Amino acid sequence: MELTEKDIKRGSLIFLLLALAILAILVIKPVFLSIFGGLLLSFIFYPVYKFVLRFVKYKNLAAAIVSIFVLLIIIVPLWFALPLVTKQVFDLFQATQTLDIAGVLKALFPSSSEGLINQVSLSASNALSKITSSILNSLVEFLVNFAVVALNLLLVAFVFFFALRDEEQLKEFASGLSPLNKNQEKNLIKQFKDMTNSIIYGNFLVGILQGVIAGLGLYLFGVPNALVLTILSVIFGILPMLGVGIVYLPVAIYLLVYGNAATAIIFLIYNLVFVSAIETVLRTHVVARKTQVSQVIVLVGMIGGTLVFGILGLLIGPLILAYFITFLKAYKEKTLSSFFAQE
Repeated sequence: MELTEKDIKRGSLIFLLLALAILAILVIKPVFLSIFGGLLLSFIFYPVYKFVLRFVKYKNLAAAIVSIFVLLIIIVPLWFALPLVTKQVFDLFQATQTLDIAGVLKALFPSSSEGLINQVSLSASNALSKITSSILNSLVEFLVNFAVVALNLLLVAFVFFFALRDEEQLKEFASGLSPLNKNQEKNLIKQFKDMTNSIIYGNFLVGILQGVIAGLGLYLFGVPNALVLTILSVIFGILPMLGVGIVYLPVAIYLLVYGNAATAIIFLIYNLVFVSAIETVLRTHVVARKTQVSQVIVLVGMIGGTLVFGILGLLIGPLILAYFITFLKAYKEKTLSSFFAQE
């Protein structure tokens, strides 16, 4: 079978498209997380943009106001907190080297054998040293690569601005590329939006709020290195089925052993009442019931996503798994082909 001129042109066009697609992937790959971060922020702050747009009437100005506001939210805390975090990380690292864990365990469990206490204290000391060393290394790496971080932050700001301003055009462009029929596309978009809201607001933002309130308690009760412990509280607050208790329970034990019992009990009650109330009211009743996204899926996605994508993997991982499971369910129920059926 001879190739016609039309076949050659078609093959050349396909080859050209594939080559351009590969080159585009290579260009986007180093900055993918920054692009995703900008798009994610635009999704979170889009209601704020719509609110501002009601008053200023100009899309460029509204997007600029919201962009400056978000940049200030990110940059100002970093500017003031970074020197404190650096100092407290070094202090925490030094404290773990001299911490008498065996003494704490003997005070809490006086009837336990000395051999068991020594073994547990040694394991705990090694674990604490590894955690603090990892935090210290991450902080040093951040400071060394600050120029790269600033460049990526600038890209996030540009993507965020244009995603807000051109939201309607982006939707129209994406809809034109979609192979789905219009009805299924609307249903799928709604389902994906609910899942995204559930993960972002139900896990990420609620976890941040929990960590901040726990951090306020750390500060009010005079716990050493409160800022670093607050950051850890935020991280564990975001992770489902782990929670802020991983931070405040050991702190309560610390206050009980090195402080006084009344302070430790009040601190524990503060966290149980306020931090747990956020978990019960916001995460469970307000947001998480929007969709039936399993917390196991969210946890696996967050941990796996973090290992692959870094800090943004806390959001990317669960979203990928949730979307994938949605398509798997459609395939199992034999409704997947209807997504692509013509109306």
